Amino acid sequence: MKSAFRPKQSVSTEDGAQGRPPRQLDPTRRDLLQVAAGSLAAATMGGALTGCADSGGAPPTRSGESPASTAGFMTQRPLHYKTLAEVAARIAEGDLDSASVTEALLGRIESLEPRLHAYITVMGERALARAEAADAARGRGETLGALHGVPIAVKDLCHTRGVATTGGHSFRKGLISESDATVVARLEAAGAVLLGKLATTEGAMVGYHRGFEVPRNPWGDLDRWPGVSSGGSGVATAAGLCFASLGTDTGGSIRFPSAANGIVGLKPTWGRVSRHGVLDLAPTLDHVGPMTRSVRDAARILGVIAGHDSEDSTSLPDPVPAYESEMELGVSGLRIGWDEAFSTQNVEPHVASAVTAAVNQLANLGAEIIDVQVPHLEEDEVAAWNTLAAAEAAAVHESTYPSRAEEYGAYFRQFLATGRNTSALDLAKATFARRRAAGRMTPLFYGDGGAGIDLLACPTLASESFRYDPQRAYDGLEQDQGHMAGVPLGWFDRSDRFIAIWDYNGYPTLSLPCGFSPDGIPLSLQLVGARLSESLLCRAGHAFEQTQEFHLQHPALT
Repeated sequence: MKSAFRPKQSVSTEDGAQGRPPRQLDPTRRDLLQVAAGSLAAATMGGALTGCADSGGAPPTRSGESPASTAGFMTQRPLHYKTLAEVAARIAEGDLDSASVTEALLGRIESLEPRLHAYITVMGERALARAEAADAARGRGETLGALHGVPIAVKDLCHTRGVATTGGHSFRKGLISESDATVVARLEAAGAVLLGKLATTEGAMVGYHRGFEVPRNPWGDLDRWPGVSSGGSGVATAAGLCFASLGTDTGGSIRFPSAANGIVGLKPTWGRVSRHGVLDLAPTLDHVGPMTRSVRDAARILGVIAGHDSEDSTSLPDPVPAYESEMELGVSGLRIGWDEAFSTQNVEPHVASAVTAAVNQLANLGAEIIDVQVPHLEEDEVAAWNTLAAAEAAAVHESTYPSRAEEYGAYFRQFLATGRNTSALDLAKATFARRRAAGRMTPLFYGDGGAGIDLLACPTLASESFRYDPQRAYDGLEQDQGHMAGVPLGWFDRSDRFIAIWDYNGYPTLSLPCGFSPDGIPLSLQLVGARLSESLLCRAGHAFEQTQEFHLQHPALT
């Protein structure tokens, strides 16, 4: 059924922040390092950008806050908040050199990392050497890759030759990787400069091991939940500590931190990106994908890391589209499903308002909004995720748990115990429940009596990120207190319907900023597509993004 959404007057995109910034005099390395250290912050902090109040409210300008908080919002973008695509273009054109940009970001990391804790390992000397090699290659006129000279970072699940890959486990701190994960090798082959390894919860679940710091969300007063398990990726990307990052998603771990930190997160189709050399949580649910500050950047990185890998038999053989160029095709004629009850009931009013406004804007741009009814998940279908993930994790960790149980943190030790205690009967029931739930979603996208939509629009999360005590992230599951490693169980419950099903069936999702809460915390729109529909997701996300300014607003850290 065609929705009652009707095109409205388009939002103006003529504000200077939307276009390419005017070329400035080339900065010296000293200038760049001053920006990185925050000495120019006073010149780049101001009130909210115009055009935001229609979708979830514009963030308020605050004054008199502590230096650790966001005093207002960036209305001009210093180097560290440029997009990956912008920086790559300026490096390729010779307007910037990779070594200067890398030094600037390393300076910013040095300044902010003591408060934000986004990195587990910073690879400074190696990054600078690679950046200088990138500049030399450009000077010789060599063909440049899509990421040539741009500093990025990866979640510390990705093996990186010559560097420890911890996965958030204390017993892995001294284990040096002998080879690169396929995604790391592909990023570097495209010219990327790897700054370091980003913080993750232990084993990529919910809680942290006490041997690691907990990342701090850069919005608010550094007191908001950063999302799990790719929290370091979310924080580093949002705070301008890298130009993009990789995360993983087994039950929301690209989407949670992308939404919580106000960035773009793309969870690809299961198998679209190789998992070879990426530490497993639950292999049949694990996805690897980009976390960025624009849809274009996500499309570019996906184009680099996607594709069949002979080292991963589960990777898909399908050709990799030209995501970035196809992204420009817009949304005209796309059928986007919208279930108002599914997307707005038991959801914060400002989230419902922001997501509804985003769907209106997609209609303005030419998309056909189709009223659909998203199938309800039964209780056993929701519960199946924990059963399956715990059992798979227990199999993955069989060589170290329970033999080294005391070396695990409180939450992950409980999680592995649950997995080992799962009976074959319960595992079979959970498998059946997963297949039932995934199968009921198929007609939404593939027809056969269903809607046959191209994409589904809904919230990423039912609310903005909540205030959070990072010390509780070291705790286990406290059922009697209603907390899981510091996260209220009810908070997860509200958002379950937007998250786990797309890991069950391996469908791709795109999360992107769509507004702010009344107290200035980012809100997130989620677009979901059928298998291998990443091009459509990027088309719709990019078209929406070009009419808004949410992705151009950043926490003004000082």
